[in-house]
Amino acid sequence: MKLKVVLLSLFFFAFFSPLFGLGELTLRIGQDAGWSLVEKREGVAEIDAQRPWAVLSLIAAQPAVQGVYTDMSLAFDESSPARFDDGAGHYKVASWDAGAVSQSGRLMARYGAGAAVFSEKNDAAPNAPLVITPRSQEALFASGKRVGDFSMEFWAQPFNMGAGEQVFSWSAVKRQTRTGYIMQYVTCTASKNRFQWTFLDFFASPHDDVRSAITLTGITPIIPKTWSHHLIRFDAHTGLLEYLVNGKLEAVAYATSTGREAGDVYTPLTGEEGAIVLGKHFSGLLDEVRISEGRRIDTEIGETAYTAKFPASGGRIETRGIDLGEPNVQILRVDALTGRLSFVNNKIRNEFAGNGAIRFSDESALQFFIRASDSPYHWISEWQALTPGSPLGEHVKGRYVQLAVQFYPSGDGESSPYLDEIHIVYKPDEPPLPPTLVVAIAGDGAVDLSWKNSPDIDTMGYFVYYGAVSGAYFGEDSLLGESPIDVGKRTAVRIDGLKNGALYYFAVAAYDSLSPPHLGAFSREVTARPLQTR
Repeated sequence: MKLKVVLLSLFFFAFFSPLFGLGELTLRIGQDAGWSLVEKREGVAEIDAQRPWAVLSLIAAQPAVQGVYTDMSLAFDESSPARFDDGAGHYKVASWDAGAVSQSGRLMARYGAGAAVFSEKNDAAPNAPLVITPRSQEALFASGKRVGDFSMEFWAQPFNMGAGEQVFSWSAVKRQTRTGYIMQYVTCTASKNRFQWTFLDFFASPHDDVRSAITLTGITPIIPKTWSHHLIRFDAHTGLLEYLVNGKLEAVAYATSTGREAGDVYTPLTGEEGAIVLGKHFSGLLDEVRISEGRRIDTEIGETAYTAKFPASGGRIETRGIDLGEPNVQILRVDALTGRLSFVNNKIRNEFAGNGAIRFSDESALQFFIRASDSPYHWISEWQALTPGSPLGEHVKGRYVQLAVQFYPSGDGESSPYLDEIHIVYKPDEPPLPPTLVVAIAGDGAVDLSWKNSPDIDTMGYFVYYGAVSGAYFGEDSLLGESPIDVGKRTAVRIDGLKNGALYYFAVAAYDSLSPPHLGAFSREVTARPLQTR
């Protein structure tokens, strides 16, 4: 009985599958389906508030600093000022006035997920917006440290660039043998649309009673509501102190007894109770504030690298190996809904381009790749470039498919392409077509059955069905076995052991090379009645 149920199921599939047809299927990634299938993301993240759902776009990434040891790193990516923290772990960050500083969110940040926003109310605030103090003696600006080469840097976007606005300051109390205690200062203050750095008694001479004061003023005007990068770096061997804006050298001084490249070199020596204050009397944004032990020398790479929102290297995503359910699935095409985001005056412009757009007028672009295999651990083919919306041909097949997309920013680094949704359009492997020209010739206790091959190239063999009722092939009489009989790749077979005088009904179905195989539809039914000939 169990065998008959199995055979009936095979009959139902073979008879009705051609009527329904498998057709094209679509797997969606993105929009309400989400991006969970994208498991590798380099420089790319989900961006909200541009479409009704999250899109994948480039994220700005602070270039790596070579040859220096990070002493303090404030990225301001945390959700609120109360959570701001030093990524290097050497300093404590405290926010003393909730109305003076906030977190910007991703859209206004220069890099990463946020920046620190300092309010115009900050000027009248009784407390400093952000105060940073050393956690331990490991910090470069801990009490009593003799500092060698160092770098200090940040990104700033002033709202007004008013005179006297103070972006950065450090102060400490230093003890001298003859004069007692003195105050040390390092400040960065707005002056005539430029930033001016002042180092007061920060550099100590070999002679204890000598005071020092150094001022560095930029020559390039700072444009309000525009990001600019500011870097101070010091060479402890020569006493050279440099100020760079957007990678361009703006001012130079020597912390020496002569004020030139000669004489005794003054050494940075920190006093007690030192603290860094950010944003006091400042309205605007700060991002990626860093102090490094070492002289940063990788800044002469062109002004574009400092003004661009997105790195020229772009980003990349890769999906996991997506299981399409069965082997030998043919990937017909990949559709992709795309667009472009550009940043102008802290506002995002969204240009939705629809399907197939992979290159934009500003040279921002997307490049798509695909590979397929019947195993997620062994990819038979290498990555193949594709154009969304265009047919892929017949050679991209497999149970598993994987996509990769390369993101490239615009030439000026101010815009990014984005992915809204991806459609993988595929067609499951269909059963082979039935054989044709089936002929049954009755004999004595046997029937000779022959047919013409199925036209499908992956046909691996044939099942012969027989029975005493039309359409119900449950025969058990043949010496070859019960129905159906697997005859392999033969196109003719003799069914012997049949009862003379009984009318038998026959059909043939092809099967393919898959495991388990796909069984095709029945051929035309033929009949034959074996008769005794003598």
